[in-house]
Amino acid sequence: MTTRPSDCGRWPSCRCRRMYKESKAWEASMSEPYQKSEGERLAKRVAALQACSRAEAERLIEGGWVRVDGRVADDPAQRVLDEMIEIDARGLGETLLPATLLWHKPVGLALAESQPLAGLVEPEGLLRPWHVKHLRCASPMPAACSGLAVFAQSPGVQRKLHEDALLLEHEWMLDLAGAVAASRLEALEQAVDQLAPGPRTPYLKLSVSSRSDERTRLRLALKGYAPERLPSWLAQAGLKPQALQRLRLGRVALGPVEASGWRLLGMHERF
Repeated sequence: MTTRPSDCGRWPSCRCRRMYKESKAWEASMSEPYQKSEGERLAKRVAALQACSRAEAERLIEGGWVRVDGRVADDPAQRVLDEMIEIDARGLGETLLPATLLWHKPVGLALAESQPLAGLVEPEGLLRPWHVKHLRCASPMPAACSGLAVFAQSPGVQRKLHEDALLLEHEWMLDLAGAVAASRLEALEQAVDQLAPGPRTPYLKLSVSSRSDERTRLRLALKGYAPERLPSWLAQAGLKPQALQRLRLGRVALGPVEASGWRLLGMHERF
């Protein structure tokens, strides 16, 4: 803050044109080193290098087609100075379309509604960084369960899974140690109302897939239930599954995907 008049004898004022210009020139000269040290947005640099619009530059970056000093950079807001910028020509003209990803969730990880995919799956092949950044969980699951988890990007798919949640059938496979008595299965069917929080009674179809003295496999088809209640529902019937895996949601099955693996929903597949 100025505490004395200038050399011309007047206090600094925007009305003094000469002093005003001098003060603005001083501000610009002082801010220049800071601007240089902060660099510029990666999207701005790519747009200049590629002679394209800022939106096209952001699409190239989020598509994973830009490298900064040899490493893929997927954040258009990243600041760059004198780093080497490489643009993969394969990304030119590519159109990024919303995807739906089917993930084989491993045991030990809980999934919440709208949880982002970022951090769970790495971009690879058709799955670009842009997809990973915007995909959200549309099928919550407790940590004790594994199997099919759906991550949707399209508002239409998200709306379908949310609005029709009570109508979509979920298929589960339970692995139990030893032979399971028929009375235990009857107890499960009688306590099916515990799977839903409201007055609605869930739909349940239970069948024995295989049975031996060492192992019993049960197949469950459920509608209108809360997945997070599955472990406690089984525990109340005295059953402790060695594995509790979701195989299908609606008309879409996970298929032969190993744990922590994924596949994209096919164009012909509908929930």
